[in-house]
Amino acid sequence: MDRALFLAMSGAKQNMQALQLRANNLANVSTTGFRADLAQARSMQAYGEGLPTRVFSMTERPGHNFAQGSVITTGRDLDITIEGNGWIGVMDKLGKEGLTRNGNLKVDQNGLLSNASGHLVLGEGGAPITIPLPVSKIEIGRDGTISVLPQGAPAEEMEEIDRIKLVKTNDSALFKDTNGLFRHKEPNQPYEA
Repeated sequence: MDRALFLAMSGAKQNMQALQLRANNLANVSTTGFRADLAQARSMQAYGEGLPTRVFSMTERPGHNFAQGSVITTGRDLDITIEGNGWIGVMDKLGKEGLTRNGNLKVDQNGLLSNASGHLVLGEGGAPITIPLPVSKIEIGRDGTISVLPQGAPAEEMEEIDRIKLVKTNDSALFKDTNGLFRHKEPNQPYEA
């Protein structure tokens, strides 16, 4: 292949990938807790005889926008938000722990607490949180403490059942996995609550 054509193709490929990334960001603008990806590329010198003046585009791992988004008050007891630096510990469908800021929570028929993406919300001990059904009310405190009112119990008999695993970490140590969860760049790095 002609070297000049190869160099032009690498630039076109970078533009296509950046366009895909922006389209994904736009498609998820209303997704709770979504963190926008930032396109990153750098120039790389082409090596070889007669090529010292040529460079091609090299895609880097996308960066992420960790800025706090706007907070929308919904009035739902199971909609939570984290203000400032913090993450919710969740478990993906493969049983691996990850981090999210998606606080749109729900309880399934088995009492398991999950977010809108279906990731199980973890308690302080690292196990998925199970709500003892049936309940009349669920409250989540500012510190992540979950209290429930068993069905038929008087209003003053709220029972504390668990606390959501809230994690503070260095954002630069995280990467976004293919399922949208954030994970440590170093494998087997524990998430400290």
